[in-house]
Amino acid sequence: MNSIDFNSKKILITGGAGFIGSNIAKFISTKFPKSDIYVFDCFRNETKLSNGNLSSFGHYKNLIDFKGTIITGNLNNKLDIENLKQYKFDYIFHQAAISDTRVYDQELIFRTNINSFYDLLDISIESGAVLIYASSASVYGNLPAPQVIGSESPENPYAYSKYSMDKIAEKFSNKYPELKIIGLRFFNVYGENEYFKNKTASMVIQLGHQIMSGKAPRLFENSNNIFRDFVYIDDVVDANIKACSAKRNGVYNVGSGVARSFQDISDILQKELKVDLGNEYFKNPYDGYQSNTQADISLTENFLSYKPKFSLEEGIRKYLPYIEKMYQEEI
Repeated sequence: MNSIDFNSKKILITGGAGFIGSNIAKFISTKFPKSDIYVFDCFRNETKLSNGNLSSFGHYKNLIDFKGTIITGNLNNKLDIENLKQYKFDYIFHQAAISDTRVYDQELIFRTNINSFYDLLDISIESGAVLIYASSASVYGNLPAPQVIGSESPENPYAYSKYSMDKIAEKFSNKYPELKIIGLRFFNVYGENEYFKNKTASMVIQLGHQIMSGKAPRLFENSNNIFRDFVYIDDVVDANIKACSAKRNGVYNVGSGVARSFQDISDILQKELKVDLGNEYFKNPYDGYQSNTQADISLTENFLSYKPKFSLEEGIRKYLPYIEKMYQEEI
């Protein structure tokens, strides 16, 4: 998967109790048992954002088998950030953020996502750590597919915060050419450990649970013409690991490179679960809804040697045991 040996290296994963962060932690700790991993996460509390969603989705259950060090802290707390400087990390995977695209509190999002990025960059500079950070395909807004690096149009505060992070990273890369700073624009990621994202979890698990409850999965009208680049979590972890030895700094798309419809998800799930419940269609309530995303991954293939391994069918097939497990726990 990668030529880097993480054994005996100090690794920081911000947002490490979240969906992608916990999967990175699991992969490195499994493949490199002598690695020294630190998960930094504020974990969930009862605080809710303006749209009613929780302010943090980090959950201890995503870390049940984790054997590294857990540091409870908040990106917006300067003392918590200052505490991280003592460890002299070799690698930083920065996954923590307010990632809800339907939150419009600009001050909160920019303080959490943008200001804290400067702090992580400072830590990287002081320790010489490789910094891999989560950007987002949301920076493309409603631009036509395929989405290409260098053509962006963010249409909500979250997307703008990620776009700003990309520009900040570019500035720091130019100023500190000896540092490795890589941004990864994730498309529609699905897979194990996303259950605790609640309403912001992927359509794969949401439709899966609807089907398991015996109900026809609910889809927007015209779902056979709404396309997304769905990328399985194992491919996303692979991209993060390979980014550590990227041939050059920059920001890269991380997707499957293939656009699939929401209708495809329903059809694949029902086929795998051996049911035929039909579908219930309802009007899309959202303005400015993306109709087609498809990652141009040519730069990612070239400079990260990234090659997605999972089709939507293969990813859902591997994911189903987790979907079923979480459904049983839910009921």
